[in-house]
Amino acid sequence: MAVHIINFNQSPNACAQINGSMTYPEIRGIVRFYQTRSGVLVAVEVTGLPCDDGPCGANVFGFHIHEGAVCAGNATDPFADTGGHYNPRNCLHPDHAGDLPPLFGNQGFAFMTVFTNRFFVDEIVGKTVVIHRHRDDFTTQPSGDSGPKIACGQIYKNITSCCR
Repeated sequence: MAVHIINFNQSPNACAQINGSMTYPEIRGIVRFYQTRSGVLVAVEVTGLPCDDGPCGANVFGFHIHEGAVCAGNATDPFADTGGHYNPRNCLHPDHAGDLPPLFGNQGFAFMTVFTNRFFVDEIVGKTVVIHRHRDDFTTQPSGDSGPKIACGQIYKNITSCCR
């Protein structure tokens, strides 16, 4: 199997600009998606995440691709229109195509890269990425009991819409 090197100086194939809900307006970030022959490299950088106090503060956040196309909702769930996790093969959680590793907050900042072959970039364009307030337990159906949605971004193929 050949190794496919990603050049981070190249433009991503798609991206999403993350914005926090009205309760978490300080959350900002970007998610970049790089298509390779073997899968997709996802690179996430987020600031303004809430910080739990104490030496054992959780500071771990669920992170998923959702099936909905817009970061909108209602008073109870500001991102209700994102729907459920992206799951085109009807798998159980955590085997949805949109299930990604959690974000580990470090004084409000998180950076994560992951390589996945669960989807192609073209499949997720127009969908959303969501950050949840709590960590994903990777067990509870259908979404890992990761709590309320605190930030969201729409995935764009036109990278000038959100990132360079």
